[in-house]
Formats: sequence, structure tokens, C-alpha cells
Amino acid sequence: MTRMTATTRHVDQVLEVVHGQADLLLDAAVRKSWLRSAKAHGIDPGSHAPPRIATAREVGISREAVAQLIDVARTELDYLYKFVRPAHYVVLLCDKDGLVVDHRGEDAEASAFRRRGVWLGGVWSEAAEGTNGIGTSLTEARPVNVHRSQHFRARHIELSCSGAPIFDPNGELVGVLDVSSIDPSLSEHAHALTGALTVATARAIEERLFRKRFCRQWTLAAGDGNGSNGAMLLALDRELRVVGADRCARGVLRLPAVGALGDDIGLWSRFERNETLFQHLDRGDAVGEVRMLGNPACWPAIATPPRPDPAPWSRLAGDEIRFRPRLDALRRGHRATAPVRGGLPPATLGRIRDYVDANLEQTIDVASLAATAHLSVYHFARSFRQSEGITPHAFILERRVAKARELLASTRLPLSEIALKVGFADQSHFARRFRQAVGVSPGQFRKLQN
Repeated sequence: MTRMTATTRHVDQVLEVVHGQADLLLDAAVRKSWLRSAKAHGIDPGSHAPPRIATAREVGISREAVAQLIDVARTELDYLYKFVRPAHYVVLLCDKDGLVVDHRGEDAEASAFRRRGVWLGGVWSEAAEGTNGIGTSLTEARPVNVHRSQHFRARHIELSCSGAPIFDPNGELVGVLDVSSIDPSLSEHAHALTGALTVATARAIEERLFRKRFCRQWTLAAGDGNGSNGAMLLALDRELRVVGADRCARGVLRLPAVGALGDDIGLWSRFERNETLFQHLDRGDAVGEVRMLGNPACWPAIATPPRPDPAPWSRLAGDEIRFRPRLDALRRGHRATAPVRGGLPPATLGRIRDYVDANLEQTIDVASLAATAHLSVYHFARSFRQSEGITPHAFILERRVAKARELLASTRLPLSEIALKVGFADQSHFARRFRQAVGVSPGQFRKLQN
């Protein structure tokens, strides 16, 4: 089929649907968008006019307005592009007006994408271009896949686009993430798989925005364990009052859909009391479970303490670790047994902490900790978990990593020597455990200090 024939046939199909003369098998969002494109926006599906490209000055103004979004999204855009690059996709970050403010793409393919407006500066609002992954996602405020002939304008039927909206911590729509391809062999099914990855990346960007906004408060991530897209984020002050909630949390807890929250919503007015998640300001994430009042199901949860001031490591290193997404850990089943009443007295816990910190270079077994607490091994292990919410072994590992972070930030000791000083058998074991706990390798952590 020649391009002219394909264009004519597409225009005929669009007009038949718009005038109610045909009933094509279209996604509901695409069908509504076709009707809006024709009736509300007055777009000609057969127009040969090229997409609008904003001037350098316009792009600069738009980028300045969403500078924080661009900065926060950078890591996630790079990560997404690593996956879609082999399939010759371009990754686009757009503002709430559909203007592309950042992108990832191959220079060798730039001319082909630029010609179609799928590059930095392209304007893809639905009012300007009709049905497309960016503009329709913004209009519908939900993820949308638009594959080839599902576009309204015939000029765009070579494109496959997947858009996912991005919401700020107040529930406001701030932009959209899109992946686009001009590969004619790409199937709709294969493109839908890429769309799912785009949705997950947009959610990760939202989480980074949320954690950055509320870095001075406790952050609680909780969900049913079935997927990061259904998990929620809460920000809590020192009295554990809810001062921030992402869009999912607002829906689950029936909070205002958009805008700032008041300071009169106590966490325990919505959840059963479980303060073990919030006992330690001087440690990293605490993992446990929460249960909504009136709901028998336990949800895995991760509590992140407020950022200390001054930070114990450099601001850059600490922020990179602190703002990394955790919601995906809930999807992977990062769970802990909910603690029960009881546990060790504070004085005994203090002796245990001092003993562990003083003997990090040595092998520390549970029997020696139990002897320090003057308890049997069984009684000690059970009581320690009740107090701390983690096993003695996990606590020892936590202290080893904490000491390693201190040495990495304050000394130039070789990694192999640091590994031995904090009790790891070798550098390989140290690197593996450090990355699992912190999110970056020991070498990367040290580089972030400079």
C-alpha cells in the first residue's frame, strides 16, 4: 500500500468514526480523543502541516519552569533509555502543556525523529496534534498507548507512542513521560509492553519528587504487595501526623485529591498503632507492616527517617541514596513480621549496640549477644526482634554498613581494608552487601563525596 493510499484510507476511517458511520475496535481513550480532536479542537486528520517545534527561547523558558522535574527525572530517564534503546525508541519528558523539555535518543536517528517533531522542543498537546501518546495522556490524566493508525492525524501513523502522566506531591499533573518509535515492524503487543515500563518509570519519578519535597519528614511507603503502581506514599512529621500524601494515598485514605494537607491527620487515626517503624532516627530504612483500621490485611511498609542536618555524609551522596525509589521493593515482597508487645529494656539494647560497635572487626554470633543481655539465645533472639523489628543478624549487618559509610566518607582507606575493618570476609562480600543496603557500590558512594 502506497503512503498516499494509506493516508487516504486512514482519513476516511477517522471521519467515519467521528460521524458515527463506523465502529472500529478502538481503545475507549483513543475513541474519545478522536472525537475531541475533530469536534473540540477542529483538527484536520489529513493535514500535511508539520508538528510545531518551539523556539530555543521557548524551550529555555519551559525548562526553567520545570527545572526540578528535569533534575529529579534524570536518573530514571537514563535507566529507561537503557532498556528501550535497542528497539530504537526515543524517550521524551514533557511539561503539562505537552512540550518536550528533555529527551534521550540516538544522534544517528535524530533527523528522522526531529522531522516528526519527536525531539526536544516538539509540542504534542492534543489540541495541537490530535490523538497522540503525550497529549492524550495529559488530557485523560492516565497512561495511554497510541499505536500507528490510532493517531488522529494521518501524518503520524508511522509513530508508536506510550505516555504516562507524572503527578507532583500535591496531586497536580506536572508532565508526562513518553517513549516513541518509528519502527514499522513494531507490533501493538510489543509496544504495549514498553508502555508498562513507561508507567513504572513515571511512578519512580513521582516517588523521587515526593521524597525530595518531604526529605525533612518521615516517609512511609506502603502497599498491598501486588505492584508498585498501587502502593502509596505518606509524609509524616515528628508527631507522626500526615503532612503529605501522593495521589494513590489520597485515594485510599479519602484525602483531598489535590493541594496541601492540614496537620490534624494523625497516622494512627487511619492505621493500627505500630511505632516500631519510627523508633530510630539514626538508622536507614525500617521495614515492617502496617494495617489500616477496619482492614484485616497487612501491607508491607518501608519507613525512611528525616534527613539529618547536618548530614553524616555529603549532601550529594546522601540525597542520591535518600531519594531513590522504594516502592518497587514492596512489589518484590520486601516484608517483615509485624512486631508484638514486649522486647528488651532500653539499657540492655544500649549494651548490645555498644558491644556490636566495639567488635565489628570480629565474628559476632547471637550467643555472644545473648550473654551480654544475660538471656538464653532463644529468649534473646525473640525479644530483640520484638524491640527492633529485625533479627540480630540483620542488625549486625546494618551496623557494619553504617560504619563502612563513615569510613568511606572520612578516610581514603582501600575498600579491601574497610571491608576487613567492618567485619566482612572479603571485598566482594562487602560490595554486595553494601549495594543491597545503600543502593550504590562502595566505590560509587565514595565518588559521590567529592
